Amino acid sequence: MAEQKKRIVVNAFEMTCIGHQSFDLWRHPRSRATEYNTIKYWTDLAKTLERGLFDAVFIADVVGIYDVYKNSAAPAIEGAAQVPVNDPATQISAMAAVTEHLGFGVTAAATFEQPYTLARRYASLDHLTEGRVGFNVVTSYLPSAAENQGLPTQIPHDERYEIADEFLDVCYKLWEGSWEDGAVIKDRERGIYADPSKVHPIGHKGKYFSVPGISLTEPSPQRTPVIFQAGASSRGQKFSGKHAEAVFISALRPDLTRVVTDRIRAAAEEQGRSRDDVKILAMLSVIVDETEEKAKAKYEEYKKYVNLDSAQAIVGGWSGVDLSQFDEDEVLNYVQTESIQSFLTPFTLQAKDKKWTRKDIAEHTTLGGMGEVIVGDPVQVADELERWIDEGGLDGINLAYHVSPGSFEDFIEYVVPELQKRGRYRTEYEGNTLRENIFGKGHTKVADSHPAAKYRGAYVGKPSAADTPARAIAE
Repeated sequence: MAEQKKRIVVNAFEMTCIGHQSFDLWRHPRSRATEYNTIKYWTDLAKTLERGLFDAVFIADVVGIYDVYKNSAAPAIEGAAQVPVNDPATQISAMAAVTEHLGFGVTAAATFEQPYTLARRYASLDHLTEGRVGFNVVTSYLPSAAENQGLPTQIPHDERYEIADEFLDVCYKLWEGSWEDGAVIKDRERGIYADPSKVHPIGHKGKYFSVPGISLTEPSPQRTPVIFQAGASSRGQKFSGKHAEAVFISALRPDLTRVVTDRIRAAAEEQGRSRDDVKILAMLSVIVDETEEKAKAKYEEYKKYVNLDSAQAIVGGWSGVDLSQFDEDEVLNYVQTESIQSFLTPFTLQAKDKKWTRKDIAEHTTLGGMGEVIVGDPVQVADELERWIDEGGLDGINLAYHVSPGSFEDFIEYVVPELQKRGRYRTEYEGNTLRENIFGKGHTKVADSHPAAKYRGAYVGKPSAADTPARAIAE
């Protein structure tokens, strides 16, 4: 009996901005990216993605500007390279209202948030979407973000993960433990909506956060939203192994990707979790048409719109390195910074078969950012996607667009039917929540091996809202 092939998880990779991963393609006639600040853009996109049976739309975010390149924000602003950028949570309710199954991965920087209010925001979204929300936990890599949050300098890379560890611990206590199952009774006759004896303050007092009180929200369908994480540094892999249910990585080749995916799964095992408890997705982009010739022509057409300055502005923010200090043909070596420490690794430490120059890196990132661009007819694209999944040890992809929504529409028209024929893509949604989309029907709550699970019922029999004010309990 032939081994059943793994279904490929596919998220649409978006951002509440104009230029996300392909720079200056917003000028292309097929692009609607300049409508990013309208509800119709997002609701149309949501309906398109659900028609294509996507698992989720994964919405990235930054809370700073890309001003490392040339020591100036001008290149990013001129090319609309991830600026202007709106809050990624604001369009979710509208998108959920026009869909039934599509999930929503929403990014927030734990470094600059408070867990008490963020836990309420994501629980609220989980209620309003009926369990279709994920929290993409990032630690923010832009120096400008730290400065505009009132910090003198960027918090050191590894300490940002220490903050995020405690941040999530607080959120888990609020989401999983504060309100018991059965706390909400909605008794109209007695006038009791919830039983205060089953609602508990969490009494958290740690190194970075102090949260004495109860969760402001009643339990949502998933309780804890799906935890996404994007980080491939050594500290990021440790964090992923502990917390992430889905990890988003970037890579240049499947064999290099396999090194990272094996390390992340090993990190999960070290935390007492299964290797399969973590779904790993790579960022890729696709240019496809009915024939290879048409796809290549489309690729050449897109290249006419790219802007190397916009791309280098983004690379500066990702890497923390100002490429303008190097000659175009100068080979780059690895530089450790407080930004995304893993960004330069594939171009330097892992790149054994090529010497990457400043110009090479800039050209590589103009279309599809850090990810590989797959160009071809439906069969060729499906072949290449399967190679990435199988050789790279991946579970799926975050599909970046060149023109939105056109890139997603092309994928749905040409690639989805081919993957379905091969048994690599769903033909219908199996469940209702985002966690069910990713892990299968019935998987609405976090797995028992996940660190959030230890707070299920953790406060039963302990002081409750019926006893003493939370402030006194915490003291």
